[in-house]
Amino acid sequence: MEKAKTPTPHIGAQLGDIAETVIMAGDPLRAKFMAEKFLEDPVQFNNVRGMLGFTGTHHGRRVSVMGHGMGIPSIGIYSYELFNFYDVQTIIRVGSAGAIQTDLHIGDLAIAMGACTNSNYGAQYELPGTFAPIADFSLVRKAADACERMGYRYRVGNILSSDTFYTENAHNDKWTAMGVLAVEMEASALYMNAARAGKRALTICTISDHLITGEATTAEERQTTFTHMMDVAFSLL
Repeated sequence: MEKAKTPTPHIGAQLGDIAETVIMAGDPLRAKFMAEKFLEDPVQFNNVRGMLGFTGTHHGRRVSVMGHGMGIPSIGIYSYELFNFYDVQTIIRVGSAGAIQTDLHIGDLAIAMGACTNSNYGAQYELPGTFAPIADFSLVRKAADACERMGYRYRVGNILSSDTFYTENAHNDKWTAMGVLAVEMEASALYMNAARAGKRALTICTISDHLITGEATTAEERQTTFTHMMDVAFSLL
């Protein structure tokens, strides 16, 4: 496995600047929001390409937050560098997803036990078959317990990490028939990188829209319910 000196081409931090656990969001401004809301004494460690990252403490536990951008190639780069160059042990992604099951509703949480994908990302491993990217079970169990304790609506199961946001023929009905909960764009690469590095990963998504019913999130709902996945993520420290 490739090793490199730090800083990397995409992260300007020195070794030791980043905590062993990193909570990541696609939008770097959401990472900034988490730093301001959840961290005590946050210190910015990255601004390369505007991908903000901060390290601080949460109830005495050292933790970092950082953006990862949109799509499998972007999170693939950032999570690889964090796992392999900065000694990060755990990455928890918080993001949005489009539901494809009728019993999921706006604001519900989808805890991604597994991540199906239409991406070719896994081909690099030259495996004699199809790899099934999964989350760390201890994180899944703790996240589900936290949702129960906090009273948040949630489902645990498979999600789909799609390579495309605008898709000519998404065939979501076929994924729905297989019980896949929702569609996002990053979890499978995160899980593959974690597996290859021998590290831990979890994705928790808020349902922001519904690809079957057409429901969509209002600005107020985004403000009041998107913090639920963050509450759960920070409870896992």
